[in-house]
Amino acid sequence: MAGSLNKVQLIGRLGADPEVKQMVNGKSVARLSVATSQSWKDKSSGERKEKTEWHRVVIFNEGLVNVVQQYVKKGANVYIEGQLSTRKWKDEATGQDKYSTEIVLQGYNSSLTMLDSRGNNSNSNLVSENKSSLPNDNLNQDNSDLDDEIPF
Repeated sequence: MAGSLNKVQLIGRLGADPEVKQMVNGKSVARLSVATSQSWKDKSSGERKEKTEWHRVVIFNEGLVNVVQQYVKKGANVYIEGQLSTRKWKDEATGQDKYSTEIVLQGYNSSLTMLDSRGNNSNSNLVSENKSSLPNDNLNQDNSDLDDEIPF
């Protein structure tokens, strides 16, 4: 189908440390559990409400898997770009078909950005499937350094 698009963008927090496993072909895969939340004020009660949605994220790029394993931990705030993919498998115990929809980071259209500031003991950098960059001190300047140079 020409003109179709499969792209997911999320900003959320990791609910657990990344899970990295070795596949049969020897390559590594990382699985993340990312939470996104929305909040609103209930019209009838005036009470503040919140709903959290959990997303499964799977990373196949070896370089990105290594970076995630080293620098991304539970609670980290991340921006993720990937594609939706639904897997089907047979449950060995029941024989029933099972399905799982995941956000897959694979190929040049995928990226992961760590959004936490240096003050939170985390490095902030952009990591893409086609360009994996490790943390760079020049990219991680403290925002207070920039305030001195603003003339207003």
